[in-house]
Amino acid sequence: MPRRRTIVIVSTAVVLTAGAATGGAFYLLRTEGSPQESAERFTAAWNRGDLAAMRAETARHSPEPSGPPASAAEFDGVYTGLDKALNVEKTTVRLTGIREQGDDKATASYTAVLTLKDIGEWTYQGSIPLTVADRRWRVDWTPQAVHPDLTAGRSVRLATTWPARGALEAAGGERIDGTGAGGSVDQLTGYLDKANAKDVAKLGPAYRAGQTIGRGGLQERFEKHLAGTPTTKIELMGSGKKAVKTLSTIEGAEGESVRTSIDLRVQQAAANVVKTVKEPASLVALRPSTGEILAVVNNRPGFNRALDGRYAPGSTFKTVTAAALLQAGIEPGQQVTCPKYVTVGGLKIRNSEHAEFGSLSFLNSFAQSCNTTFAPLAEEHLKGDALREAAELLGFNGKLEIGIPATAASFPKPTSPAELAASSFGQARLTASPLVMASVAAAVADGSWRPPTLVPDLPQKTKPRELPDEVATGLRAMMRAVVASGTAKAAGLPQGTLGKTGTAEYGTGEKLESHAWFHGYRGDLAFAVIVEGGGGGGKIAAPIAARFLKALGTSQ
Repeated sequence: MPRRRTIVIVSTAVVLTAGAATGGAFYLLRTEGSPQESAERFTAAWNRGDLAAMRAETARHSPEPSGPPASAAEFDGVYTGLDKALNVEKTTVRLTGIREQGDDKATASYTAVLTLKDIGEWTYQGSIPLTVADRRWRVDWTPQAVHPDLTAGRSVRLATTWPARGALEAAGGERIDGTGAGGSVDQLTGYLDKANAKDVAKLGPAYRAGQTIGRGGLQERFEKHLAGTPTTKIELMGSGKKAVKTLSTIEGAEGESVRTSIDLRVQQAAANVVKTVKEPASLVALRPSTGEILAVVNNRPGFNRALDGRYAPGSTFKTVTAAALLQAGIEPGQQVTCPKYVTVGGLKIRNSEHAEFGSLSFLNSFAQSCNTTFAPLAEEHLKGDALREAAELLGFNGKLEIGIPATAASFPKPTSPAELAASSFGQARLTASPLVMASVAAAVADGSWRPPTLVPDLPQKTKPRELPDEVATGLRAMMRAVVASGTAKAAGLPQGTLGKTGTAEYGTGEKLESHAWFHGYRGDLAFAVIVEGGGGGGKIAAPIAARFLKALGTSQ
């Protein structure tokens, strides 16, 4: 009897188990999800760079099929290594199909598009194996899921071949880089150098240390335009870091030349004149109708005084002050006085060489460069922001975008009547370069201040600013008088030249040194000349301008 009872109990247990197989056990044994869903989650995580979410979708991480499991670091390293080696900015993976192989195997195909920084896009096709593990569809991961040719011990790299570099050209198409053109041209062009690690970090992954790059001037400013885009190979690397296969080639683009506004005839004429000056001297010429810079010359290497000098403009700034006074209602023929001395705000002011001219017209006070006329008129008529607004109309306090770095002219707001008076004849705290003062003269010639440029195709953020008609007309008459009967009368300037002399004192002590200035225009050619420590503008700078214009003849 006991034995028979035992058999009944066992039989009952067998029956119960069989019953479970036809009922609740079905839920416990069925496979969750589908290969499509698992592949979608894996590629979505890949697209957003979520390596942890990608790992969560895998059955195992193995460097080779059926090999030992890979660690999370090894898994992550394949993806991060690819991104780093190719400088991947964005990854886009799109599933293109699912192929099932029996009840527990499948393969998801995909198209990957990798955006490589400064190079372009690399598109390739790959596949992701899937398997059932722990009753779920999971990615059966190996490095080949990242790219079909990736296996343990293999990596990728970029190999670049650069095209011929574009040229820097003068306005007439002549090449000016690396040609020994002289006349300060190399200060504009810059030079070629070898890239260092800092350069590579700045320029991007297409560059390598030791590669030729532009340094300074136009070569650096237009580096990527001149250099073009390299043809890039994506190479598969095997053992010993040797390339075993080219996975893709991304074609580059030729370097393009940059055409400047430099007129070599004008540039050479300026260089020939300035090089004979014993003191540091600079000359800038530009075309008033366009703002195009025709010549930039310094007779000293290194520091580009013509573009970056910060000089008190002296009485050449009276062109700006006169513009403000004309706009305030002063007329060129209006009678004013030019005594030997005046005091404004406690500041005693005199004229150059202690000159005095008594009663005369406003036009003639400009022609004779009377500080003792301009200071009281500024104090009376240009209080507040009027003088600063005129300076800004003519290019002060604005950023210069000529194609290479250039220092902006500065006109700080005067804080006292004495400072306003000193500012009226170009002293106090205001500073300007020869480029800026040439652009002031150009504005008078054209009737509009135009942002100067060395590269005509370079877009300008600053728009031209038109001068009121009465201002432009009055300034032309006054600048003509400077040459005809004023401080530049003896300079030998050719007929048709209009301008303004300047003598800008600097330093400290009882007897101050002076920079010699002259700016003006003739036809569609404006210019500015400065001689550091040269003395009087009418005696030193204006004759240099005269020789420059005569060298060009009547064609300008």
